[in-house]
Amino acid sequence: MFRNLRAYLEALERRGELRRVRVPVSSELEITEIADRMVKGGGPALLFEQVVGKDFPVAIGLFGTRERTAFALGVKDLDELARKVEVLLELKPGTGGLSALLGLLPKLPLLKGFFPRRVAKAPVQEVVLRGEEVDLSRLPVLKCWPQDAGPFLTLPLVITKDPETGELNLGMYRMQVLDRRSTAMHWQLHKVGRRHLEKAKRLGKRLEVAVALGGDPVLTYAATAPLPPLPGVSEFHLAGFLRGAPIELARGVTVDLPVPAEAEFVLEGYVDPEEPPVVEGPFGDHTGFYTLPDLYPRFHVTAITHRRRAVYPATIVGMPPMEDAYLIEASERLFLPPLRLILPEVADYHMPPEGIAHNWVNVAMRKEYPGQAYKAAYGMLGLGQMMFAKVIVAVDADVPVKPGFATLLKALEHTLPGRDTLLLRGPIDVLDHSARAFAFGGKLLLDGTRKLPEEGGEVPFTPRAHAELPGDPEALAQRQWPGVWGVALRKERPGQAFCLAERLLRTPQSEGIRLLLLADHDTALTPEELLWAVLNNIDPERDARVMEGVAGPVLVLDGTRKLPEEGFQRGWPQRILMDEEVKARVAARWEAYGL
Repeated sequence: MFRNLRAYLEALERRGELRRVRVPVSSELEITEIADRMVKGGGPALLFEQVVGKDFPVAIGLFGTRERTAFALGVKDLDELARKVEVLLELKPGTGGLSALLGLLPKLPLLKGFFPRRVAKAPVQEVVLRGEEVDLSRLPVLKCWPQDAGPFLTLPLVITKDPETGELNLGMYRMQVLDRRSTAMHWQLHKVGRRHLEKAKRLGKRLEVAVALGGDPVLTYAATAPLPPLPGVSEFHLAGFLRGAPIELARGVTVDLPVPAEAEFVLEGYVDPEEPPVVEGPFGDHTGFYTLPDLYPRFHVTAITHRRRAVYPATIVGMPPMEDAYLIEASERLFLPPLRLILPEVADYHMPPEGIAHNWVNVAMRKEYPGQAYKAAYGMLGLGQMMFAKVIVAVDADVPVKPGFATLLKALEHTLPGRDTLLLRGPIDVLDHSARAFAFGGKLLLDGTRKLPEEGGEVPFTPRAHAELPGDPEALAQRQWPGVWGVALRKERPGQAFCLAERLLRTPQSEGIRLLLLADHDTALTPEELLWAVLNNIDPERDARVMEGVAGPVLVLDGTRKLPEEGFQRGWPQRILMDEEVKARVAARWEAYGL
């Protein structure tokens, strides 16, 4: 448990996991380039003490490694989160009368801190700015990527209250700064904040909003967690349970909402549902691509409160690996025990970083009857945010679910394309740019478990990777791994990828291959980048085909950009890349940063 962000930073510094950058840096692109290099290299968290033209320092990389994320959440390793929840789920009074109730007593300390505590005095309200004093430009809000529409708050803890039930929600939604006293609020279609706003509109009310920055890092994590809807339980309860001490909440100075007393900043205000939405974006998102501009509500800031000598917390998202991968892994571990309660056959699951959470899920299961892999996949697709999963790969319980590529290779040994692959439709994350329609698209289930006689049994297969690959003028780069073939091409006409696939699969080098991945020319053919690119760029129902190779069927995934002539009428976003000038400037200053 850390009382606040400052306590966490001090603890990181004692562990040698925090570096201070004392020279002036820019909040526009420069901090992003430095932080991106650090997180991809497994480096320490950073505290930028001087940000040009801003009043506060920036802390970034707070969850930048698996080990640091575990430390932030108060556990030795992320698997400990699952063990904590497993013990909690055993708190059942049963029917044993007094003896059963007494049996609960040793476990009740697990609930210590579950309920938030109200306080009258809050460090986050040491400085209060209202009305004309409000000026968001004083905050070192980052412009992360070159094509971003402006600076975005990237670690905001957004607090709203259901206008009908009074239930609280703490969520993390990016916020584009529009001017000195307003931001856009990225409440997507499926988010709780969006539902609260729609209810406020029906009731003819403004929706009060408070946005906290900082506090115990456990609270920041809780805002990202896919907490199921439980009456009377909010992310504040989850954070208190994880830290073993209650979250202290104070009343906002201009809104009737609780705010974390130990936060660094709180922005208070409202969203008027009758006001026209504003254009938000583009934004370099966690997909590794820019989210295209869209319409979202405007958040009006009526007050800013903050600590004296406050520290502004931030993160960056983009092409993996980024630190959000470790927050996702924490949620995996935390929600594994409840998943097992609903689907007892599930032994483990993992969302590889290359799949940016929703695009790829590996699930290991204890298989007892034919078709059970599909049953498990269907069940997972019916659970909360797991409904957004695009590709689910099932394997037997004795197969590790990570690293993701190794699991996929093992699954292909037991997958006959066409027989053991299934296409579905369903809800898709609104950030998915490749879906057939907004928030709606195809899904792919791949059954990589050992097959029972009723399922057709095992089909003999020896995965191969050929040293010499066929020469084709459109195959700009090629690489094979046992069972998998990756190809990069320059997309110029509709249907080009599948035409190339047909030619390649007629060659002897398709023998021993069960998965052919086609990607755009700018994709590096490493397993991680290839899978990231292809999974981002497919709607499985449109872009997955089973085609015949020289030795049997092959699953082909067209992960190239889609053209209007292929029926794709929405805009296709650009991949996130940093300006070369910024990269050169950071490289030249690296020694000055002290890194």
